[in-house]
Amino acid sequence: MQTEQNKIAVVTGANTGVGFQIAKALAENNYIVYVGARNVEKGKYAASKLGDNARIIELDVTKQNTIDAAAEEIRQKFGKLDLLVNNAGISNAGTRKGSMEEMLTAQMPSVASISEMKMVWDTNVFGALAVTQAFLPLLRNASAPRIVNVSSGLGSLTLNQDPSNPYRNNFDVIYGASKAAMNAITVSLAIELEGTNIKINAVSPGFTATALNNFQGIDTVEEGSKEPIRVALDGSGVSGQFTGPNQESLPW
Repeated sequence: MQTEQNKIAVVTGANTGVGFQIAKALAENNYIVYVGARNVEKGKYAASKLGDNARIIELDVTKQNTIDAAAEEIRQKFGKLDLLVNNAGISNAGTRKGSMEEMLTAQMPSVASISEMKMVWDTNVFGALAVTQAFLPLLRNASAPRIVNVSSGLGSLTLNQDPSNPYRNNFDVIYGASKAAMNAITVSLAIELEGTNIKINAVSPGFTATALNNFQGIDTVEEGSKEPIRVALDGSGVSGQFTGPNQESLPW
């Protein structure tokens, strides 16, 4: 087992996009960072680009056996976890091609596929909570543990009720509502963990060009990862907050 001096992090969905950028920043800040990936080969390739501080770990957030195995591996090697970043997410079931606008139209509440909704929520909502539950015992063993949930401004119920919000009409019941549910889980955990040393926050990368939106976002992954990285590295002890680009405080 390693010493308390090692800072250990797990980033789910870290082989590409914002997750990769977060893992890169953590490795550069002397964390031993576990690159969580469903596809081990893609994870190995990503980890190989991050230097000696990166480790590949098979972690499919929809498969409890990989979650439990990942937690057990880190327990045996380090006995603790300093930082968990729930980044893994999907925006659709991957069965339909088209532009972001076409995909969103198909995810409106009147026509949305319930089976697709279940698939997306299995990753974005249930998967994030399953990973958090599995790693909580290890987080409790760290001196200043943190959880970061990578959410989306699209999940803000307050913003979606504002007619001046240009993204309001994009609030769908599959992806957008899954992020609202993730936010609710973040708040629930923050309340439960009050009085402990575990801090949890949600963060939106903004409208970043990733596979989630068919690479139609307006920000690069480097720009979109700035706020998630800041929150991940923040040691201020703040908990229960939801922030976005430029450290903007977002309403739940």
